[in-house]
Amino acid sequence: MRYEGNIYRPPGEWKSYLLQVTVGCSHNACTFCGMYKDKRYRVRPLEEIFEDIAMAKAAYGDVNRVFLCDGDAVAMDTADLLAVLKKLYETFPSLERVNAYAGPVSTLARTAGELKALREAGLARLYLGVESGSDTVLKAVRKGVDAAGMLEAGRRLVSAGFDVWVMVLIGLAGPGTASRAHALDTAAMINAMGPRHLSALTYIPERGTVLGRAVERGAFQLLTAREALEETRLLLEHLEVNPLHFTSDHASNYLPLKGGLPEDRGRLLTLIDQALAGERGVRAEQWRGL
Repeated sequence: MRYEGNIYRPPGEWKSYLLQVTVGCSHNACTFCGMYKDKRYRVRPLEEIFEDIAMAKAAYGDVNRVFLCDGDAVAMDTADLLAVLKKLYETFPSLERVNAYAGPVSTLARTAGELKALREAGLARLYLGVESGSDTVLKAVRKGVDAAGMLEAGRRLVSAGFDVWVMVLIGLAGPGTASRAHALDTAAMINAMGPRHLSALTYIPERGTVLGRAVERGAFQLLTAREALEETRLLLEHLEVNPLHFTSDHASNYLPLKGGLPEDRGRLLTLIDQALAGERGVRAEQWRGL
């Protein structure tokens, strides 16, 4: 297979054939993100993509899952993306689903009809980096949309029938009252959006990023392990989506949490309370990672 630059995928896509349809991220301006800095965004020509699909067919024979790289396949021209989906399902008889990242700006640029057509063509799950429900935080990290825009993007994906997997970042607002507002605003946005999955990662600064440099010079304060757990607890306590698959078991998190809401809420809150009381260990700083 042919790939340009570093390739990223969600943890759950480890069994998927990774097909690079775009190079880089169409936005690529978030202050906290160090991904895709080694390349300039562009859409690969269809003939190259089709050649890669043929190479995958020769190498793998058949696959049942495909993940479209890089950071925002939805930014492709809809007709081209539909052509890629058609080719994939024609090439791999056992293909069950095609998944991808989606950016809020590119999602808002698609009509309801375009999104529905992509879903009907077999684009099944879209991962949306919401990061925060706070207007203040989204503007500070240069996400490209405000809270209203992020909510509208998520709602459009849900309405189109996608299996929407949202990611948020614990600690992205810093400590104190900002942390509390971040947790409550994020819970409110998720409740209004109604995705099927929510992953809460914990912010770790990346060297060379705008926010990473702010951490280095003391202009942005990271949460302690205790503060991160308290923010996670507040978020979890106020989530009302039913059903919701909740995970906070990424390597960045201090305490691995996973369960379905609302049925597992009590168990998950108890785990956090045990960690806060010192009755349960948390991941040491040297073992946290991206």
